[in-house]
Amino acid sequence: MHPVMVCIPSFRSEDSTMEKGYTVFKIEVLMSGRQHTVEKRYSEFHALHKNLKKVMKPPEIPSKHVRNWVPKVLEQRRLGLEQYLQTIIMENDVLPKIFLDFLNIRHFPSLPKTESCGSLEAESEESSKLSHQPVLLFLRDPYVLPAANGKSPPVII
Repeated sequence: MHPVMVCIPSFRSEDSTMEKGYTVFKIEVLMSGRQHTVEKRYSEFHALHKNLKKVMKPPEIPSKHVRNWVPKVLEQRRLGLEQYLQTIIMENDVLPKIFLDFLNIRHFPSLPKTESCGSLEAESEESSKLSHQPVLLFLRDPYVLPAANGKSPPVII
């Protein structure tokens, strides 16, 4: 099972005075136990599809033109777009950066599928070393051992 799950539970129509109306699709994204929502217009799905074609062979996307605003037709488009996103996830072990950006998912470099935590012996010694800031070590803890003159050290809070 892939760590990313998506669904498009709903859509809404927007009417704008500056341009003709459009539909906004609500995408619910679940990754690593965290869920967030992204809203996208069809034109954004279409732009994603064009960009994905440059790096992979994406599945078919639902038709660009919907002749009418009948809820049944828009529901079919919603289902088609949901299937489109789910197919991309199912068919790719490593999701393209463009796709993760579309879903507002922070992307982290991942290991190729052939590597896992179980192959640590194959790692080079240099790449497996931990790195950290320098550590300061006090030879004498002023709060545990009393000062030689018998007075407690000054404390600044």
